[in-house]
Amino acid sequence: MSSTCSHLDSIAVTELPEAPLACEECVKIDGKWMHLRMCLRCGKVGCCDNSPNRHATAHFEETGHPLIRSAEPYEEWMVLRRPDSGLGSRG
Repeated sequence: MSSTCSHLDSIAVTELPEAPLACEECVKIDGKWMHLRMCLRCGKVGCCDNSPNRHATAHFEETGHPLIRSAEPYEEWMVLRRPDSGLGSRG
């Protein structure tokens, strides 16, 4: 049995885009965000679930890209979102 997560093979983007970072979808609608998250599959930056529009979760639900990382300065973490974990569900 392997102890390595198979989702790690889907990581294509690890470096954050150059500052200033913004939630592209919030910018389009003049929305506000609290924190930013980046998809490790395609690099899409979206707002966190504490933000009113939850665009990072919406991206996960639309694409199925499960790995995200913090796009906040000095934060170095990633998380695997799974539909059955409550981390990707808007419900």
